[in-house]
Amino acid sequence: MTATLVLEQCLNGLQLGLMLFLLAAGLTLVLGIMDMINLAHGSLYMVGAYLTATFSAATGSFPAAIALAVVCTAVIGMLLEVTVLRTLYRRDHLSQVLATFAIILIANEVVRIAWGPQPILLNTPAALSGPVQLLPDLAYPSYRLVIIASGLAVALMLYFLVTRTRMGMWVRAGASNREMALAMGVDVRRVFTIVFGIGAALAALAGALLGPILAVQVGMGESILILAFVVVVIGGIGSVRGALVGALIVGIVDTMSRSLVPMTLREFLPPAAASNLGPALGSIAIYLLMAAVLFWRPRGLFPARG
Repeated sequence: MTATLVLEQCLNGLQLGLMLFLLAAGLTLVLGIMDMINLAHGSLYMVGAYLTATFSAATGSFPAAIALAVVCTAVIGMLLEVTVLRTLYRRDHLSQVLATFAIILIANEVVRIAWGPQPILLNTPAALSGPVQLLPDLAYPSYRLVIIASGLAVALMLYFLVTRTRMGMWVRAGASNREMALAMGVDVRRVFTIVFGIGAALAALAGALLGPILAVQVGMGESILILAFVVVVIGGIGSVRGALVGALIVGIVDTMSRSLVPMTLREFLPPAAASNLGPALGSIAIYLLMAAVLFWRPRGLFPARG
């Protein structure tokens, strides 16, 4: 196990963590402010990836495709909030889970009708297809470095929005004490719609950036949504700071465990046993981490509600 390999996996974990943050930020705000469990958040991630692939083929420009996909998905998200999800705010969590799970099924079928059942291709931009020599013995894909830089830039912009703007003040007030925000005259309906649109845009951006790395296919949002919920639980419901810290922890722990645990086991176990046991242990590492965090801090690392 070399230092170069560890550094490479740390960069992979940072990239995964920042993309999880884009998903978890919108998810935690919706859950923290609206008290709404939205399982359909992963469907917006999927729609963002499909729209990016479509616009990229139509325009020939990957940045323009991302911009168009983010805007269109934000509009779709706000329309979804106004027409369907708004009726669920006063319902119990079981009703919200069932309704948003139904939206997942509907979204998957709509995507299958529109784009077909087979995965579609979203190519890495030609200018970013090569590696960058970070160290004499470490060449890292340039596109992954762009993903890391983009995730950091969005995190900084979201931090500025939440901590330095009036809209952010409303968001923080709603996340910490929704009843008091209502009493102070905050237009909660408008805040809900805007927050949901921002969350949809962030999910679409994650789907657009990960599309060239992962398969753009029906149902792609479900697996990553599980990781996003783990991030929300670890970071604390309603906390953007918690979402960032939790996402980075989950991204690095998941990546390191999946790559290094099997390699370490090969030093002590027969190859066949290590090949079977290693991936299983690596895949459960983040859930053990979540259990440990909940044991010591049941409300997460940085809960928004006091």
